[in-house]
Amino acid sequence: MNRAPAAAKSSELVIITGMSGSGKGSVLRALEDIGYYAVDNLPVELIPKFAELVSDASSNRQAALVVDVREGEGLKQFPAIFKKIRRTSNARLIFLEADDEALMRRFSETRRPHPLDSGELPIAESIRRERILLEPVRALAEFSINTSKFNVHDLRDFIKQKFSAEGEQAKILIYIMSFGFRHGLPPDCDLVFDVRFLPNPNYIPKFKKLTGRNPAVAKYIRSFPQTGEFIERITDLLIYLLPHYIHEGKSYLTIGFGCTGGHHRSVMIADQIRKNLANAGYQAKVSHRDTAKTV
Repeated sequence: MNRAPAAAKSSELVIITGMSGSGKGSVLRALEDIGYYAVDNLPVELIPKFAELVSDASSNRQAALVVDVREGEGLKQFPAIFKKIRRTSNARLIFLEADDEALMRRFSETRRPHPLDSGELPIAESIRRERILLEPVRALAEFSINTSKFNVHDLRDFIKQKFSAEGEQAKILIYIMSFGFRHGLPPDCDLVFDVRFLPNPNYIPKFKKLTGRNPAVAKYIRSFPQTGEFIERITDLLIYLLPHYIHEGKSYLTIGFGCTGGHHRSVMIADQIRKNLANAGYQAKVSHRDTAKTV
């Protein structure tokens, strides 16, 4: 545990909860790195006293702790306890979750047992039961973060920026994805833009096996006036929308750009939009779902 440095901030208690394997430990360490006093798995019955100490006006302390299913039966007391301390303390509840597939992959990679696994349950059933147990806690969260797309470094960087930066741009993480409609619509996109109205480099033999990241292919796509106009209009739209998403408490946004096969037009557009949003001060990442698939 590290003590928070004396700061001009008001006292704050951040409680981290959520699914096992969703990254709660990484979030706790990220907050500790920026000066929060960090406690992992404090017994639920001690949380009110801890919140009282954090709220002591003489300390102006920022603190963070983790509460999860390791509490066993004690977890049932948490919703009532949190409602009570929230009335007298500056307390925030963050809920971390991830898709079942991502959670199962993480448990497989780390070879760690699920906290609810008695040695008889398959991991999928443990995850299902945990979701049910955590639902009353999740309903109280100020915001939730789906960490399925995060690696450890992405998650820690995002938390550090969200809790230490002053600008609105740092309060949201933007995922930009290119894809091919031929391979299906991505199920987790918040916004989807169809770029199949642009001329298709696939019909030019020398471009067929390349992608939109190839300079020659990108130059060809940019050679049409509608490409530049589309990029400019979409960039302006997103820069208009993002502060409103932030105001509503959205922590991350997934934007999809689709063309026929996901190799050329959507790739070039996704890369350029990511660059434009980064230039505007937003944290944006890009991935290209279908570039490895057969043309």
